[in-house]
Amino acid sequence: MPFEPLVTAVIESSLNTLIHDDPELERRLARLKGQVIQVHLKELNKTLTFIFSQQIDVLANYEGEPDCYLSLHLSVLPELREQANITRLIKQDKLVLEGDIQLAQKFSQLMTDCKPDLEEWLSRVTGDVVAHGLVQGVKNVGAALHARISKHQNHLGQVLTEEWRVAPAALEIAHFCDQVDDVKSQAARVEARLAKLLERV
Repeated sequence: MPFEPLVTAVIESSLNTLIHDDPELERRLARLKGQVIQVHLKELNKTLTFIFSQQIDVLANYEGEPDCYLSLHLSVLPELREQANITRLIKQDKLVLEGDIQLAQKFSQLMTDCKPDLEEWLSRVTGDVVAHGLVQGVKNVGAALHARISKHQNHLGQVLTEEWRVAPAALEIAHFCDQVDDVKSQAARVEARLAKLLERV
């Protein structure tokens, strides 16, 4: 199977599964029925076309004219929820938008709210108690890893500043900044005195 159809099939089936699991997302999908949105992803230099009906069809190649065309980085997509952001993003060259702005906002809301509920999915296979225990266990392991990484980063920072003296300590940086400020204020006072002397001469 070629790569592009495989990618579009995965995106399509994932989105449709997530939407059909949530009645609120299904209502939002119904409001987009009959619309076509084309999204050019700058990271991949690829264009995907989203066709809305009872489900979402995702195509890599589309010959027709879309109702809305977007060219953006994926990180920009959540910002389209607010209309004020759209104008700013266009001015900053982070977004190219042709067509219906409100359609772009509805699409952004739908895409950013399509988040999987792992606990719900697991509960269908394992039951509620086991699913809850597994998800909590993964969260606890993640929190422990994050704490350990944070501790190692602090330790490395102390080794670099205190033992190896490769980087200056925070107090040394603050003292240096204070000294720079003192020199700047002294220079400003000297400059003011010189200006007064020049006026007298």
